Amino acid sequence: MLPTILIVEDENKFGGLLSRIIEAEGYNVLQAQSARSGLKFLENEDVRVVISDVKLPDANGVELVKRIKDMYPHVEVINLTAFGSIKDSVKAIKNGAFDYIMKGDDNDRIIPIVNKAVEKANLQFQINRLEKKLNHRHTFADILGKSPAITAAIDLAKKVAHTNTTVLLLGETGTGKEVFAQAIHEESDRRNKPFVAVNCSSFSNELLKSELFGHIAGSFTGATKDKKGLFEEADGGTLFLDEIGEMNLELQARLLRVLEDGTFNRVGDSKNTKVNARIIAATNKDLKYEAENNRFRLDLFYRLAVFTIHLQPLREHQEDIEVLANHFLKEFSNKLNRKVKKMDEFFLKLLSHHPWKGNIRELRNVIERVVIIADDDTLTSDLLQFDFFAENPEDMGSTLNLASIESQYIRKAMSQSKGNKTEASRLLGIGLSTLYRKIEDYKL
Repeated sequence: MLPTILIVEDENKFGGLLSRIIEAEGYNVLQAQSARSGLKFLENEDVRVVISDVKLPDANGVELVKRIKDMYPHVEVINLTAFGSIKDSVKAIKNGAFDYIMKGDDNDRIIPIVNKAVEKANLQFQINRLEKKLNHRHTFADILGKSPAITAAIDLAKKVAHTNTTVLLLGETGTGKEVFAQAIHEESDRRNKPFVAVNCSSFSNELLKSELFGHIAGSFTGATKDKKGLFEEADGGTLFLDEIGEMNLELQARLLRVLEDGTFNRVGDSKNTKVNARIIAATNKDLKYEAENNRFRLDLFYRLAVFTIHLQPLREHQEDIEVLANHFLKEFSNKLNRKVKKMDEFFLKLLSHHPWKGNIRELRNVIERVVIIADDDTLTSDLLQFDFFAENPEDMGSTLNLASIESQYIRKAMSQSKGNKTEASRLLGIGLSTLYRKIEDYKL
């Protein structure tokens, strides 16, 4: 989902121009002409950054910063003004503004500042989500499956959990690397200390450096006070570095130093800070190959790979699909207050033959969707989306129900034609109007 920017500006011409410029960068943009309507947007929309004029018809934009930060602390606010003053700029920053810029004079800075504000807001939202997730801490009991691939991974994880050894989790996206990381933490002697997680691919390298290692006041624009980094937040506990293969070489050198002697410098600080945080890293990349091609430090790879656990993709332990699907079925039936209780045989067969490129996460999403749209207590193949059939076997099942077979072939044709109904009708050898009628009849 694209980040949403809210512009609070009562001058229509300038607000419209600014909106078009920001939309061209790929953001969703909302426009409000008053503080009151802007606050209404914040109440109902997932806004990440607010750009507010200082002079509004019903409020002072500098004071509005404080109101927004008090109610929505993870939203970043940029003040924009045609009549700037040092007094206002200082007050805006003290109130929590990300930046204070002049109309006209700072036009070239607007987009870079917005980009940085979005990155910071995204990180704050992610941290907030992770803090909420701590209400349910994953343990090894939460890891479902009885296949040799899963049981072997769990056995290894349990053995390393009670040590302070660095762990590297390898596997495709959606294989459950964060669940394993948290289970290792919960099984360890550090369980009563923080488990802190960060996705290294979600943010720019400069912002990631500040968030990992912290910074001191004045080290960069917007750094109004000293801030602890995630390493300090995880002191005594565990720091989970997801997608570590996306970290740049400079940050890799800083991380290597922490692994070697437990010390680092906050951004802008010459004083050493010492921490005792266990590192669990994860990636879907071949780090040794990346190192051989000078995209990852070989010395860091060897420090991270002291104890490596490979999490196999779901297609390589298909015997676990049924138990996982039933677990998600029960979870979403309860959560969504639905009375769906079971899956029919052909539905389960299709799940078992699907390649699951998104692995367990993809399976979970599929079950959530079909539980929502199911009309009775049984999940059937007609609930699956068109593209689900594209990579399944040609055998459409042993069912003799003509309507079921026909709906399945329509889905397959729609998948092959990428949703083009004219092409799908040609593949099926039926008229376009007939196809539209059958899609409506089968509720496809």
